Amino acid sequence: MTLLEKRRVVVTGLGALTPVGNSAEEYWAAITQGRSGIAPITKFDPKDLPTRIAGEVRDFDPLKWVDKKEARRLDPYLKYAIACAAMAVEDAALNVEKIERTRFGVLVGSGIGGITTLLDSHKDLLEKGPDRVSPFFIPMLIVNMASGLISMRYGAKGPNSAVVTACATGNHAIGDAFKIIQRGDADVMIAGGAEAIITELTFAGFCQMKAMSTRNDEPTRASRPFDAGRDGFVCSEGGGLVILESLEHALTRDARIYAEVVGYGMTSDAYHMTAPDPEGDGAARCMAEALRDAAVAPTDVGYINAHGTSTPYNDKFETIGIKRVFGPHAKKLAVSSTKSMVGHLLGAAGGVEAIATILAIHHGILPPTINYETPDPDCDLDYVPNQARKQEVEVALSNAFGFGGTNATLAFRRFRG
Repeated sequence: MTLLEKRRVVVTGLGALTPVGNSAEEYWAAITQGRSGIAPITKFDPKDLPTRIAGEVRDFDPLKWVDKKEARRLDPYLKYAIACAAMAVEDAALNVEKIERTRFGVLVGSGIGGITTLLDSHKDLLEKGPDRVSPFFIPMLIVNMASGLISMRYGAKGPNSAVVTACATGNHAIGDAFKIIQRGDADVMIAGGAEAIITELTFAGFCQMKAMSTRNDEPTRASRPFDAGRDGFVCSEGGGLVILESLEHALTRDARIYAEVVGYGMTSDAYHMTAPDPEGDGAARCMAEALRDAAVAPTDVGYINAHGTSTPYNDKFETIGIKRVFGPHAKKLAVSSTKSMVGHLLGAAGGVEAIATILAIHHGILPPTINYETPDPDCDLDYVPNQARKQEVEVALSNAFGFGGTNATLAFRRFRG
């Protein structure tokens, strides 16, 4: 298949579990209303930690998606992934019995995977001995099991893989799935990320890095991307998965199309384990590559869903990167961070933020950056402050940057037949 023969790829289904809602519809309603899902931690006692707030998934009943026996064998991140996949398949009205199974694939990642299972199993080993470690320990732990279980559930016998690229995981999963369909190796892909990392150990690690906000007394105001008073990110959990189809496949079954995926960029900072490049080089090249792949000019872009973590470095350097790519047009761009409301879902962040970007195009509404109170001279773009904005957008980008200097940008376009 030549470059001229690349197939068009569209988004036909969405599934999300977030701190502000347990479906894509609930999530979208909350973020367009500017509601925060950040609250005191309930999953463990955080009294000894400097950060005691998080974005937890609430009122989630896994038995809506799996039976009791299976639920006992699944890490929380796997339950989230399966639930999101089921919601996305239902939202797409996808009749899996009518899909050519060998051209139906899954690509779902996680930044950390089954860490709850790891900690619980280690405790069993120490307290009860090796004979009490579950035979399901390894399958519950490994990152590719989300894709594996989803493929088994739907009989998807095509490409089956997983991505582990820290906070860029969701974007890389969707971008790689996009390329699989574009080059003709599948017709339908379930793609995205899931994460369940609200444990004392992970929080202790992030706290030791001094990466998280300590605004414990006002949790809903803690995540404040691009604001001068930002003091770190807020750790969250959940999942975001999408159904991608070749345009031909979607049209053949008369599917509803949310948006078209048109570009994908991936780069490395090659700079530092955790800090982003201070010149925004990797981020800039990543956005530029997504634009090149999409064959769109910088001036065609109307909105960027920023990585926007609410850390001092990321927000400043992402802003620098945007200016490098867009030049004078950067001042005309709308740039917002939905992490201001849902926090940072790590490996699932790209998935839920891709959904926000897709729905922004679909509905002509841009989600805001809440808690934007004090402008930072280093962050001087239009961050859609505090209230959603009605605005038609033709092309939008979604950024995701991860530890290790890994970067991924997705480009979406309003679908035109």
